[in-house]
Amino acid sequence: MSRVWNFSAGPAVLPEAVLRQAADEMLDWHGSGMGVMEMSHRGKEFTAIAAQAEADLRELLAVPANYRILFMQGGAIAENAIIPMNLMGDRRVADYVVTGSWSQKSQKEARKYAEVNIAASSEASGFASVPAMAEWKLSADPAYVFTCTNETIGGVEYPFEPDLAQIGRGEVPVVADMSSHILSRAIDVSKYGLIFGGAQKNIGPAGLTIVIVREDLLGRAMPHCPTAFDFKTVADNGSMYNTPPTYAIYIAGLVFQWLKRQGGVAAIEVQNVAKAKLLYDFLDASDFYENRVERACRSRMNVPFFLKDEALNEAFLAESKAAGLVQLKGHKSVGGMRASIYNAMPLAGVAALVDFMRDFAARRG
Repeated sequence: MSRVWNFSAGPAVLPEAVLRQAADEMLDWHGSGMGVMEMSHRGKEFTAIAAQAEADLRELLAVPANYRILFMQGGAIAENAIIPMNLMGDRRVADYVVTGSWSQKSQKEARKYAEVNIAASSEASGFASVPAMAEWKLSADPAYVFTCTNETIGGVEYPFEPDLAQIGRGEVPVVADMSSHILSRAIDVSKYGLIFGGAQKNIGPAGLTIVIVREDLLGRAMPHCPTAFDFKTVADNGSMYNTPPTYAIYIAGLVFQWLKRQGGVAAIEVQNVAKAKLLYDFLDASDFYENRVERACRSRMNVPFFLKDEALNEAFLAESKAAGLVQLKGHKSVGGMRASIYNAMPLAGVAALVDFMRDFAARRG
C-alpha cells in the first residue's frame, strides 16, 4: 500500500515515524503487556507518558516556569467559551482582533459571557491581511485581547507577535489561538497570557487541546464555569481532574520527540519556510492560479489558492486525487483550493503538488 500526500487542514498528516512507532507499541507499550489505550490514566505507565510529553513541549517552546501546560478536551471551539469563563474575573469587556473565520467565531461565542469590543478587524479587506498593531483600538479595561495568529481557512498568519507593550498596554494579557501553526515557528511565550490550540493540525490526533496559561491568570473562573473546564482545577490536578484524552496525549508526545529529533522548532521553521516559498513562488509566477492574501500575511501552514477558471475545479480535484494528492478542496465558506503543509508534510510532498499543478495548467490552460 502506498501512502498519499495528505494536504488536509485537520485532522492532518502525522510523521510516518510516529505512526510506525505507535503501531509497534499498539499491543505492548515498553513491556507493560498492554497498549496505551488500555492504561489507567492514573497508573505509573501513563503518568510517565504524560509527564514526558509536557516536559518535551515545555522544552520545544521554551515555556517559562511561571506558565502551566494543560491537556484538555473540547477542541479550540470549546476554548472560545472556556476562555472568557476563566479570564473575565471582575471585568466586563474582552477585546477581539478579527482576522478571519475562526476569530469571528471566537468573538461571537464570547458574547455569551462578556461584552466584546472589536479592537481591530480585517473584514473590509476580505480577511486578506492582519491589522497593524497601531490600528488596534483597545477598550479602557479589557480582561484580555484575543487573537487567532493563524487563520486556517483564509490562510492568514500574523507577520508579528502581538506585543501590547508597543502600544502602551502591556498590562493586558494576550490570548492566542495557535491551533494551526503552533510548533511551526519560534515564538516568545512570555508575550502571551494564554496560548491554546487543538492538536489535530500540527501536534497529533483530534481529541486533545493544549492550553499554556500564565499562573497569575488562574483562579478567575466565573461561578458557573464547569469544574472540569476551570483552568485552576485542571492545573491543580495535573490535567487529571477527569480522564484526559490519553491516547491523543501519547501520540502528541511521540510527535514532540520526533520534532526534537529534527532539531526542534528552529530547525523545522527553516523547512517550513522552504516549503511555503516553493508553493507561493509557483503561485505568484502563474497566470492560471492565484493566492489572494497579502504577501506579508501569508500563512506558512495553510495555503489557499484559486484557479482563474473555476469551472475547472472539479477536474483539478479529481485528477489531483488520482495522482495521490488528497484533501485539496478549500473550505466551503471560501471555495477554491487549500494545501495545508504542516510540519509533518515533507518538501517532497509540496514539490509533488507543484509538479502536478504545473502539468494541469499546461494541459488545461
